[in-house]
Amino acid sequence: MISSQSSSLLPALFESIDESKRLTVLHIGNALPETVEFFSDYRCKLHFVDLFGDLTRVGSDEEPPTSLQQLFTDLMQIPGETRFDLCLFWDLFNFLDRDAIAALLRALKPHLHGYTLGHGFAVHSLKTAQSGTVYGIREAGEITLRPRPTPLPGYQPHTQGQLERLLYCFKITRSVLLPESRLELMMRARP
Repeated sequence: MISSQSSSLLPALFESIDESKRLTVLHIGNALPETVEFFSDYRCKLHFVDLFGDLTRVGSDEEPPTSLQQLFTDLMQIPGETRFDLCLFWDLFNFLDRDAIAALLRALKPHLHGYTLGHGFAVHSLKTAQSGTVYGIREAGEITLRPRPTPLPGYQPHTQGQLERLLYCFKITRSVLLPESRLELMMRARP
């Protein structure tokens, strides 16, 4: 069953996009039909990377922290010259520990520029339950929500304050409190 929720931050992300230029987007998660349709209105290149399907590998003790960056690089398969204008992380950071977040950002950093924007979700309270949601975009102010068939492994949410310290190459520029003690975040890459 697909439901939706309004977003007050996504419109701000899309308002700052120069429609005369090609947009390059990193979308963490599955390529949902409504998201593909939404971006069909833009001149853009979409990179869909479903890291959620590889969480057991990322959280595995078999992967030492030094090889986590290489694991993320291999999983994302981003061409070397690619620079993202927009990164849609959704709730990925709630399933990564500190080492994994640092490794992900080290793998992603070469693909960011000073105007890269980001979007994601965090929690207001560490007691917040896992949402079990797959996210998509129906329109600039509306996010689609689908239930995950099974809970994801490794749920370890981070508050906004914790993420501000962990996301060393992004600055959280705005946040909005959502129902069920969740936060919607807007970010900008640090130069």
